[in-house]
Amino acid sequence: MATDRRVSRVAELIKREVSQMLLNGIKDDRVGTGMVSVTDVYVSGDLQHAKIYVSIYGTDSAKAATMAGLKSATGFVRSELGARVRLRRTPEVIFIEDSSIERGNKVLSLLNRISQERSTSEELADGEVESTTTQEE
Repeated sequence: MATDRRVSRVAELIKREVSQMLLNGIKDDRVGTGMVSVTDVYVSGDLQHAKIYVSIYGTDSAKAATMAGLKSATGFVRSELGARVRLRRTPEVIFIEDSSIERGNKVLSLLNRISQERSTSEELADGEVESTTTQEE
C-alpha cells in the first residue's frame, strides 16, 4: 500500500497529464464537442485504479457525445499515462462526469432568487407600515 502522500502526488500527476491529453492528445472529435476539464482524480490506495472526474460544458447531447468519446479513449489514455508517468503498473482509468459545478450554480441562483424575493417583500412591508402611519395621523 502506498502512503497517503504518494497517492495524492500520483493523483495530481495523473490530473496534470490527462489535462494535457485533453488539450492536444486525444484526436476523437466527440471529445472536442464540449469544453472539458479535469476537476479531480481519485486514486486507490494500491495505485491500481484511477477515477478521473471531468466537467463538461455544453448541451446534454454534447455531454453524452463527449463522455462516449472519453470512454472510447480510455485505452489510449492509459497507455499514454504509462509512457508519461513512471509507475510499476499503470492504473485502470475510469472517466466519471462531474456535475458539481452545475449543482453549485443552481444553488447560487436559488439563493439569489430567495434574497431578491425577501428584499422585495421587505420593501412592500415597509411601504405598508408607512402608509398606515400616515393614515392614522
